[in-house]
Amino acid sequence: MLVLSLVLFGSCHKQSSTHKITGKAKDTIDLPQIRERGKLVAVTDYNSTNYFIYRGQPMGYQFELLQQLADHLGIKLEVIVSNSLEEAFDKLNNGECDLIAENLTVTTKRKTFVDFTTPHSQTRQVLVQRKPENYVSMTARQIDEGVIRNQLDLAEKTIYVQQNSAYAQRLYNLQEEIGDSINVKEVPDETEELIAKVADGEINYTVCDENVAMVNATYYPNIDIQTAISFPQKIAWGVRKGSPELKEEIDDWLVKFKRTKRYALLYNKYFRNQKSASIVSSDYFAINSGKISAYDKYIKKASAEIGWDWRLLASMIYQESRFNPQVRSWAGAYGLMQLMPNTAARFGVDDDSPPSANIYAGVQFIKWLEKRFEGKIKDSTQRIKFVLAAYNAGYGHVLDAQRLAAKYGKNPNVWDNNVDFFMKNKSKPKYYQDPVVKYGYCRGNQPYNYVNEIIDRYDHYKNIIAER
Repeated sequence: MLVLSLVLFGSCHKQSSTHKITGKAKDTIDLPQIRERGKLVAVTDYNSTNYFIYRGQPMGYQFELLQQLADHLGIKLEVIVSNSLEEAFDKLNNGECDLIAENLTVTTKRKTFVDFTTPHSQTRQVLVQRKPENYVSMTARQIDEGVIRNQLDLAEKTIYVQQNSAYAQRLYNLQEEIGDSINVKEVPDETEELIAKVADGEINYTVCDENVAMVNATYYPNIDIQTAISFPQKIAWGVRKGSPELKEEIDDWLVKFKRTKRYALLYNKYFRNQKSASIVSSDYFAINSGKISAYDKYIKKASAEIGWDWRLLASMIYQESRFNPQVRSWAGAYGLMQLMPNTAARFGVDDDSPPSANIYAGVQFIKWLEKRFEGKIKDSTQRIKFVLAAYNAGYGHVLDAQRLAAKYGKNPNVWDNNVDFFMKNKSKPKYYQDPVVKYGYCRGNQPYNYVNEIIDRYDHYKNIIAER
């Protein structure tokens, strides 16, 4: 399953001297074991570029890179979110994940406890400062004269940076280089929070990586990011020592993938796209707003009736309609919940009913389905998957898949790796022509994918959006 610190690189630049690796993976976990498991587990952070939810859809540079890697490996992807790099290293060392998919600066110290993949990008650290107040009417030369361009001029300046970050270490090193003191203030704020404070005039200076600065400059036009304070640095992923086959496979894939047009488009999408400003300022940029859709309040109220996490119901509605209440399917289903006319009428709504009523009717249908499964399927997580499949394909087709599971020695009351197989394969004559089948042919890959995609998206929502 797919499961990126409001900062792209800053939280990933903490120095190795602060990492206390407390555990040790008990068993060898390398590429063969990962393939056998059927999924790659990666830990990453969330922010406005690496991994986020926008209009209900998971997005991000790291997220899409990981998707491409998982597709290359032919296995599923599970993403664990952590904005603490120390915690991420612990999870890697303890065997809880296989890969740290963050923007790790490659350093000699870090190489003692983690193996780096081939770099996926490069960056350099830059000073973030405000342009002069009347910068709009200034020439580029006049702006240069009103800001810091020479690193020597950082002497005696107060610069706020995320604590335990490579930015702090770079400033301490820079003090030695310029032979003067810099007042370095290490604070718990994420780097993008500090950039916002510079833009708002709360502080005068911070430091971040150039890529993240470029993105932030699209929605804070009054910040200047042209003054570099470091040389270019390699940015890579981290794998556990003792996983040489995984590292080799990722290295080979990255070298080839970085040469493709797809990678160029991916990089430009997140680091050079001028639409970044509109995304981050949107009311549906979930990191800032906590919102998934315009209908969250109705979804929260309706989900309480069936005891579902509202984020699960939101994921289902996204799957049905992309939160577009006007959409209508080729079969005649309509509204946010894509109810068929007969089902909608049964629960008292029609195509003139408001979105809130459509959600309510859809939930009543879910409640009806749950009652048919709850007596036999005690596990609520499994029961939800049966309900989702029945909502999509019909209750009768799910009953058929259960009967097939029982006939072939599988558990008819467990969806994962049991009933889901027969649901997926109900388009094959061997199964839909079986005597135990009462409802005939079903294009079973649709409900199979429907369930997986909803649960997958729900995992993303849980990573980023609060439960209440």
